[in-house]
Order: sequence, then structure tokens, then C-alpha cells
Amino acid sequence: MDSFDAGAGGILRQPKAVWATAGASVVAFMGIGLVDPILPSIAKGLNATPGQVSLLFTSYFLITAVAMLLTGFVSSRIGGRRTLLVGLAFVVVFAALAGTSDTVGQLVGFRAGWGLGNALFVSTALAVIVGAAAGGSAAAILLYESALGLGMACGPLLGAVLGNINWRYPFFGTATLMAVGFLCITAFLKEQPKPARKTSILDPLKALGHGGLASAAVSAFFYNYTFFTVLAFTPFVLNMTPYRSGAVFFAWGVLLAVFSVIVAPRLQARFGSLKVLGGSLVLLAADVLVLGYGDHTTAVVCTILSGAFIGVNNTVYTELALGVSDAPRPVASAGYNFVRWFAAAAAPYFAPKIEEWTDIHVPFVVAGVTAVLGALVVVVRRRALTHEAERLEPAHATEDGVTVFAN
Repeated sequence: MDSFDAGAGGILRQPKAVWATAGASVVAFMGIGLVDPILPSIAKGLNATPGQVSLLFTSYFLITAVAMLLTGFVSSRIGGRRTLLVGLAFVVVFAALAGTSDTVGQLVGFRAGWGLGNALFVSTALAVIVGAAAGGSAAAILLYESALGLGMACGPLLGAVLGNINWRYPFFGTATLMAVGFLCITAFLKEQPKPARKTSILDPLKALGHGGLASAAVSAFFYNYTFFTVLAFTPFVLNMTPYRSGAVFFAWGVLLAVFSVIVAPRLQARFGSLKVLGGSLVLLAADVLVLGYGDHTTAVVCTILSGAFIGVNNTVYTELALGVSDAPRPVASAGYNFVRWFAAAAAPYFAPKIEEWTDIHVPFVVAGVTAVLGALVVVVRRRALTHEAERLEPAHATEDGVTVFAN
């Protein structure tokens, strides 16, 4: 029986605290793709350009990147439970405020506050689930990755269903769901033990002095630019109704979840982490190039298909980042994510600008180039990454082998 099957056996037998945290995690991950199918509707409702509306992603992930330096600092001082609740409270408040926005500037600002709350919550949720779970870390991580995949798939669907009524409703819906998560964690999760050593704000930056971790972070930076060109810019290219756009990104999210949780571990076991990562990045580059130059049907198919490559990449990158250095895993994760989330902030801003300066195809050419650059970093720096790649078990076999959005 492989690691996935072993993990699957214990995934359902978890304490209420784990289910409460995992359920709130689903909603937290939903917030990433929630606005995807309603970006054109928001632009129309607020009389904004695609470039202005894409700043919803830029402000969200720019704050998320900076917050990576704060999450360990905060959680090591006030504890995991309180950090989760503070993060959830931020999301509830700023998601609700986003729904009341009268200008795109207000909406972008409220998304930034939302990003801070999401960073505090999601970065702490994995450690809490692993600490409270029954049946070992494999089952806990499988549950967490399943929550990630479910959230990424359902976010666009919720955005489409509520956004088809009014673009404001998805924000109010998220605030309501996160408020329920807040109550569940308050009721079912006990305080977790604090780390023996408090984390400083500079610890994640110091961790990046390790060549292997820095290599993983730089490669992931280029990859994330490609990822978020697809997520933030493609809805304007497809130009579909919220329902149809939501269906496309729901299918995209399903592939992301399946390939992250089920397919990636098997590919790693057969071919090795670095070969899988390099090959997946090259295939993603080819996919986005075809997406940019194909007809509408081709663009839809390639958008959905990109979820498979993204799912594989997310799992392998995080395993490499968390295991390649001697830094404590939360610190290594914070440093790695501090670097890569800047690309998630940059892509939604630059893709519409590049279209304005050139044409609609070039943003996807740039995205294809950045995916190839990510693969080149893996090839050139394979010595720094090989030690970790050789000893990596398939996903879910180690405590931290998990894809973490904003972790």
C-alpha cells in the first residue's frame, strides 16, 4: 500500500478540532479564486479597466508576501489558536467591507487587508492540523491538501453562483462562511503548545542564505508568475459569463486537486522530484503558449489543463522548499513564500499592462518564458536541490510535504 492509500485510510477519523480547522481552510483557499469569474462583472460594476481590477490580486498577494515575515513572529508569541482566530477575524471584516466598496480603489485596499488575514490563518493552519490530527502526519497532510484543492475548485464556483446575482455577494458570502469557521475553531480547537524558541521577523530572510532554499524560491518565483497570469488574466481573455467562467475554473481546480494529491506523489516515486518538476514546468509553458494563440475553445481547454501542471508543481515545490535546508520548516516555508508571492502580486499587474503595450498574445508568451526560466533554475541548480530530491518520499510521506498557498 502506498503512502496515499495509507493516508486515505485515516483521513476521516479526525477530532472535531481538525475538521473545524480544515473546513475553515477550504473557505480560506476559496478566497484566492473567488473573484476569478466575476472580474469582468466587477470591472463593469465599478467602471474600471481590466488592469485596475487585476490589482485585486496584486494587493492581496503583495500583503501576503510581506506577511510571511510576520506569521511565525506572531504565532510563536500568541500561539496557533489565537493566530488562526486573528486571521479569520481580519478576513471576515475585510471581505465584508470589500462587498460594500463603491470604487475599485476601496476594493483593492480591502483585498489587501483580506490578504493579511488569510496569510495569518493559512500559514498556521497546517501546523495546527498536524499537531491535532489522529492517525499520523500523513493523514493530516492529505486532509490539508484536500482542503486546498477543494477550496481552489469551489472558490470560482461560489464566485460564479453568487456573482451572477450581484458582484458584491461573493464577498459577503465569504465573510459569512469565515465567521462560521471562526465560531467552529473557537468552540472545538484548544490552544496548541507554543514553539520552544520564538521566531524573529528576520529569520525567514536569514534562511534564504541557504543555496538550496534560495534556488527553490527563485524557481518558484518564475513559476508563480506563470500561474497567476493564468488565474488573474485569463478571465478577461475568455470573456465569459460568470457561470461559464466559474465552470471553467472549477474544472481547473478539480484537476489541480487531483494532480496535487494523487498524481504528483506517484510521478515523484517513479521519476524523481526534479525531473517531474522540470518536465511539468516545460509542459505548463507549452500550455500557456497554446492558450494565448489558440481560438476560444482551445483557450478554455488549455486553461483547464493548466490546473494539472499547477497541481504537480505546487506539491513538488513545497516539498523541496521545506526539506532542502536545515532551517526550521516554518521558517523555511516563510522565506520561500516571501519570495514567490511577489510574483503572484506582479503577474496580475503586468499582464494587462503588457497587453496594452503590445497585444493580447504577448502576456502568455511572457508567462511561457517565466515557466521555462523556472525549469532552467531547477536544471542549473540541481546540485543544490539534489540532496533533498533524492531523499524525498512521495507526497504525504513526511510531516511537511504539502502544498501551501500563502503558508
